[in-house]
Amino acid sequence: MIDTKRLTLRPATVDDASFYLRLVNEPSFLENIGDKGVRDLDGARAALLAGPIAMQAQLGYSLWMVVRKEDGAAIGMCGLIKRDTLPDTDIGYAYLPAFWGQGYAWEAASAALEYGRDVVKLPRLLGIVSPDNAPSSALLKKLGMHFVERFATGKTDLYRMEFPPRHN
Repeated sequence: MIDTKRLTLRPATVDDASFYLRLVNEPSFLENIGDKGVRDLDGARAALLAGPIAMQAQLGYSLWMVVRKEDGAAIGMCGLIKRDTLPDTDIGYAYLPAFWGQGYAWEAASAALEYGRDVVKLPRLLGIVSPDNAPSSALLKKLGMHFVERFATGKTDLYRMEFPPRHN
């Protein structure tokens, strides 16, 4: 669906359940994003169907699988998410630790941001992150987002980017 120099971002399918199960149970995912309660393949399939697969069908965007072109390895997920708890769409991402520090998160997030701006025509994009997750905060800033507020719970920072109005 979206190709970058080294990556393909594509919609998730139920065939991605084993990868999703592994990703959402990584200690870093649990610490920085939270426990999704997915403990087996059936739970992973159900979570994919109710989450990214349903959102893709409804909105034309979602959290996508990030696949490395050189070997076809699934390395993470990145995309656009419309949450009931936020006023606008946000960008989300998570990668297996073996693929951190190689520029993949920046490459995929940049492509997702461009898709949101240019294809979906979003007026703005949000980013949410744990205040203790410095690398994720740095990525949001590198994408051009600006800190807005820390939610009252103190567990989440909100970032925002406004896209310039388009004139046809």
